[in-house]
Amino acid sequence: MNYKIPFNRPPYTGNEDQYVLSAMRSDKISGDGNYGQKCQQWFEEKLGCKKALLTPSCTQALEMAAILIDIQSGDEIIMPSYTFVSTANAFVLRGAKIVFVDIRPDTLNIDETLIEQAITAKTKAIVPVHYAGVGCEMDVIMEIASRHGLFVIEDAAQGMMSTFKGKPLGSIGHMTAYSFHETKNYTSGGEGGLLIINDERFLKRAEIIREKGTNRSQFFRGQVDKYTWVDLGSSYLPSELQAAFLWGQLEKANEINQNRLITWQSYYNAFKSLEKTGLVNLPTISEHCEHNAHMFYLKLKDIEQRSAFINHLKSQDIMAVFHYIPLHSAPAGLQFGSFYGEDRFTSTESERLVRLPMYFGMTQKELDKVIQSVLGFFA
Repeated sequence: MNYKIPFNRPPYTGNEDQYVLSAMRSDKISGDGNYGQKCQQWFEEKLGCKKALLTPSCTQALEMAAILIDIQSGDEIIMPSYTFVSTANAFVLRGAKIVFVDIRPDTLNIDETLIEQAITAKTKAIVPVHYAGVGCEMDVIMEIASRHGLFVIEDAAQGMMSTFKGKPLGSIGHMTAYSFHETKNYTSGGEGGLLIINDERFLKRAEIIREKGTNRSQFFRGQVDKYTWVDLGSSYLPSELQAAFLWGQLEKANEINQNRLITWQSYYNAFKSLEKTGLVNLPTISEHCEHNAHMFYLKLKDIEQRSAFINHLKSQDIMAVFHYIPLHSAPAGLQFGSFYGEDRFTSTESERLVRLPMYFGMTQKELDKVIQSVLGFFA
């Protein structure tokens, strides 16, 4: 079904066409050409990271991180269950067991107060997920990791342009993955990702793993006279066409961000009265975080009311969606992981949450219709 107001429209700024066309006509379209290098430099300057490496997807950026921290069979990885499957899969593929920890009911991020008690002698890393582009309590998480000698891999798939205590999400952990999937604030033409490296121990090997386990990057810099197979790796290099599309968005990154924040705030202002009367809960933004308006959600009474709400909007030709089924309750989650402690909030909060249409360039007419339809449901 085609909705008049879809849940998402991929961002488009107007320059992507010409950049993609010029990439097509260049001598280098297989990756790390002019646009790839410009994009990576943009992120390195913006984040102040040691290295930014474009990947074909966020999933593959996470897979690279798992290889870089040398995940072995039996290693344990702590993460929330309320996340996308890629967060877990990247580590399961290397033989790890996933230890799921409950989320906070306010931000829906991993509950940092529960992490330490889930650590065992087998724990290798903590993977905080910045849900809706709102930062996890990274100070606490980094301090715990430091004391126990653990790696921190930020899953900031939704977090580009957000900050925690003034630091960009992605610039705090040892490594970070960004997503440029079509549903994200910025896209590289449908899919796309970025591996951010903040720990210089991983710089040299990351390039090798990304180039199928060869020292090809060093060869092109003239550091070796021929390139060869030196390590394990895979094909983690995105097409130059993806980078060209993304460059059209990075040029307008602030404009896209401001546009989305205005839409988000319009929703928030419109539904404050519903929260005051106890009909819904609105998103919580921690006071030391700046968010990027990745999504606007409402938390309703229960799963039955949510189903009725989604059907109501559908009757108005508006698409609203719920989000993840918690991983620990999925067949693969039961096989490859376990939930540590009590599931107080992960399942109940996931059953209440519904996401409203949110995209760059949403018109005032579209916004007004969604708002009136939501208010009409509760009237």
